[in-house]
Amino acid sequence: MKGVLLSGGTGSRLRPITHTGPKQLVPVANKPVLEYAIEDLKEAGVTEIGVILGHKGREEIQELLGDGSDYGVEITYIVQGNPLGLAHAAGCARDFVGDDDFVMYLGDNILKQGIAELVESFERGDYGAGIALQEVDNPQQFGIADVDDDGTVTQLIEKPDDPPTNLALIGIYVFSNEVFDVIERLEPSWRGELEITDAIQTLLEDGHSIDSHVVRGWWKDTGKPEDILEANRLVLEDDHLEREGRIAPEATVEGRVALAETATIEDGAVVRGPVSIAANTVIESGTYVGPYTAIGSDSTLEGVHIENSVVIGESTIETNGKIVDSLLGRGADIGRADDDLPEGRRLVVGENSQLKL
Repeated sequence: MKGVLLSGGTGSRLRPITHTGPKQLVPVANKPVLEYAIEDLKEAGVTEIGVILGHKGREEIQELLGDGSDYGVEITYIVQGNPLGLAHAAGCARDFVGDDDFVMYLGDNILKQGIAELVESFERGDYGAGIALQEVDNPQQFGIADVDDDGTVTQLIEKPDDPPTNLALIGIYVFSNEVFDVIERLEPSWRGELEITDAIQTLLEDGHSIDSHVVRGWWKDTGKPEDILEANRLVLEDDHLEREGRIAPEATVEGRVALAETATIEDGAVVRGPVSIAANTVIESGTYVGPYTAIGSDSTLEGVHIENSVVIGESTIETNGKIVDSLLGRGADIGRADDDLPEGRRLVVGENSQLKL
């Protein structure tokens, strides 16, 4: 079985963070979202992976992933070009997949339990497709699956007004190669795209059984800033965090803290985990880093109170202000303002931005 990892899209819901880079490289707990998908594929035994590229961020993604050898996989790059729908993206991988079955994984997804059970269930049966599902509170906003007692899908409905279940498609699929013939027959939806739900529904109507697997652990689509922060919180809550860097004698460090070998927490700084601090970052005196915060590499923090936030990296934050529930782009420079400002601001700051707080 092969893997098809979707890494295109414009990332419009994450602007201004994605004005200068792909959404799949935004870090969660100091690891790009795309790497979690590759780890899930490898854990499920899928080591030949085709990465679908769009117009934006091709070079950055290729520079990060290379040939895949650093991750123990083999990567082939496939250019989709204009984003014409998930089914169109899948169709672009036809030559790469050949006669094999394949997993299609949306590269901005992150989930706790991985995909091994979904893959194994598909391989045990004779299915045209398998889909990962999760129970949601707002099924009207998702593609919804109706399933029988055995987990076999009986119907797919896109954003129904009266959903028959609350089982939403979460963006991870397994397909037989017969789906490629179906994709060639699809007509664009009202959005002008080839919809993957239409492809699966057509497989169903053609007489193919569709397997399903309900994901019981957490799952996040990291398409919006608040999703990035929530995913960061969930990963930090679960991860094993190791302190490898330097902690000065008069620093206060409590709870679980991942401290990279070349990172430093200086005297007079306070860090309360769970927190992740990446390479070459310095937490200086008078700084408070609170729970569920990830500080990216090559950053300096001085005097700030920050918590439940993500600093992507290469940033300088020198302010006595309080930053909470915030996503700060790479190269953000936040200094001190002359006037007193309200405390506890929530920020979404784009790359290389300069602010005074």
